[in-house]
Amino acid sequence: MADNEKKDFHYGGQAVIEGVMMRGPKDYGVAVRKADGEIVTRKEVVEGFIGRLKWLNKPFLRGTLALIDSMVLGMKALMFSADIAMKDAAEADAAAGHKSGKQEKALERAEAELEEVEKKGGSINDIALSAMMFLGLAVGLAIFVYIPILLTRQLNSHIHVRWELTAIEGMVKIVIFIGYVFAISFMKDIRRVFQYHGAEHKTINAYESGVELTVDNVKQYSKVHVRCGTSFIFVVLIVNIIVYALIADQLPYGSLTEHSVFSTFIRWAYHIALLPFVAGIAYEVGVKFAGNHKDSFFTKILIFPGLIMQGITTREPEPDMIEVAIKSLESVFEKEAARKEEEAEVVRETS
Repeated sequence: MADNEKKDFHYGGQAVIEGVMMRGPKDYGVAVRKADGEIVTRKEVVEGFIGRLKWLNKPFLRGTLALIDSMVLGMKALMFSADIAMKDAAEADAAAGHKSGKQEKALERAEAELEEVEKKGGSINDIALSAMMFLGLAVGLAIFVYIPILLTRQLNSHIHVRWELTAIEGMVKIVIFIGYVFAISFMKDIRRVFQYHGAEHKTINAYESGVELTVDNVKQYSKVHVRCGTSFIFVVLIVNIIVYALIADQLPYGSLTEHSVFSTFIRWAYHIALLPFVAGIAYEVGVKFAGNHKDSFFTKILIFPGLIMQGITTREPEPDMIEVAIKSLESVFEKEAARKEEEAEVVRETS
């Protein structure tokens, strides 16, 4: 385990289908439990934009790149777990004697993809990954940005103060976000993902407390964590109200007091253009500051809504889920140790 890296970097992760992804400063690992009980792991070096564009790794600039890196890494981990789930489902159908031609092809495709992943050390179809990210981003911008603008504009005949409409628009976004998460929390598969989310938090909390990572030790810790993505989203929603009131409202056709349809699209464009600015501020406040000052009064006020929201997005995990989360974090440590040994070997050979 890297003491220096531990001081400068906060380990974290996310839940995936029947598993957990954990990330270190330079490496990440994914652990997924198969239907037969076996835990499958994958560990790789993180190849993010921040690592390649170090000159952008500055306060208020690094936030956008960090979010893009997190989205790409999260999608890779999710696709890895989806491949395993698809193979399990196809094998279950085959074992039940109901394997159709379509299912046989699905099984063969899943096996081929897994073999390719193992052969290439984890490379995933980049085109499929990019397409999924683009589609998800487009849907997100429509639901969480365009619809709130449309709904709030209906009030501009009664409310004529720009910042008041912007504040209402922000509240509409928060209501849509909470409603969306609450609605999907009733889905059986999502409930298990939320349990793995709780296992991830418990494991990180136990690791940061310095205890040995055993199931019995880890399950004693809270399933809530201050650096959770849920808390970060709330910080983003609050920051965007302030930024849009100060900037977007003052730009031509940017205010919600405008009545033309044209202004709706212009405001949507302003929102998209200002997203990197919002992300940069939110990252410094919600991740860097909150992560380093967990006990400060300001942090507690800032993350309080997100901590309440984690009551929905995290659930008490089963012991075997905690075991998967521990395995995921340990795989990161193993990858770090192997990489450092390789680097030391290179130094010995060149000295």
